[in-house]
Amino acid sequence: MANTPQAKKRIRRNNVRAEINGARVSRIRSFVKKVELAIAGGDKKAAAEALREAQPELARGVARGVMHKNTVARKMSRLSKRVAGM
Repeated sequence: MANTPQAKKRIRRNNVRAEINGARVSRIRSFVKKVELAIAGGDKKAAAEALREAQPELARGVARGVMHKNTVARKMSRLSKRVAGM
């Protein structure tokens, strides 16, 4: 268990940051899910619009450090390919 004041503060900060980062990842997943649902529904226009909205959210996830840049690049590539192939 943490004994020093610095270690206790770090535990508090880690818990706060974990909540914030969890909310950010959840938000990104929601945007990606909108794209996937539009693709599943067969609506190319809605899928393209959802993809356009998801792109900055994914980029923001990389900028904030909650997702790895290669992971986001892979997700964007796969989603773009699926939307283009509709």
